[in-house]
Amino acid sequence: MKSFFRFIIDTMKMRGLIFSLARKDFSSKYVGSYFGLVWALLNPIITVAVYWFVFSQGLRATSPLEGVPFIIWFIAGITPWLFFSEAWSSATNSMFEYSYLVKKVVFRVSVLPIVKIISSIFIHLFFVFLFILILYFYGFKPNVYYFQFLYYLFCMFVLLTGLSWITSAIIPFFKDAGQIVGIFLQFGMWLTPIAWPATMLPPNVAYWFKLNPLYYIIEGYRDTFINHVWFFHRYNQTLFFWVVTLIVFIIGASIFKKLKPHFSDVL
Repeated sequence: MKSFFRFIIDTMKMRGLIFSLARKDFSSKYVGSYFGLVWALLNPIITVAVYWFVFSQGLRATSPLEGVPFIIWFIAGITPWLFFSEAWSSATNSMFEYSYLVKKVVFRVSVLPIVKIISSIFIHLFFVFLFILILYFYGFKPNVYYFQFLYYLFCMFVLLTGLSWITSAIIPFFKDAGQIVGIFLQFGMWLTPIAWPATMLPPNVAYWFKLNPLYYIIEGYRDTFINHVWFFHRYNQTLFFWVVTLIVFIIGASIFKKLKPHFSDVL
């Protein structure tokens, strides 16, 4: 346990380097591209527009919340999911992308998945700002509850760090792990109440879907921007989420710490 906490503390001490690498990672994605940063902002907008058209116009889906347009309810759910899927996917492959740093004996490679997660946060923050503008257009005025999204962003960061330490540590030895994560994300999109409400399921079935940690985060974003409910009012869900997330975090840190001495041998 002492070794585990030392591992976490040593990683946190490198926060300056982490943010510096994250900024460089974000900008390097679009260097040489004709439209540059525009692509980073345009891709999630197009994704949301396509999903909205399919569900709202094609399938005639309606919001489960009275007085709330489907597009508002839907964006509140898909915004954290887009960040989660992008961050986890890129963080999983961070050992390959930064293999030249992994092979440096003195470099603490545990920060690399975190770098990819923070790099994805930049686009997420823009998307949240865009969502707030859409809310205002529909008559939802900003209020103090909006600051709560920072709490749920922190929830996602901790969960993503634990998951990314697991998958990024395994993938150098089992390259198919990247494909498995991709498949998991495809299924996860539809198994998480993003485009459909959990209330449409029988209570005994909905219970199992609510065990998904992302259910807590996605409903948290809706509580923040639509329902105006503080996270501590969902104390049972909050306690369950943090128990699961901290278990994932500890397992991830332990696996990464155990496997990292062998990274340079397989990369």
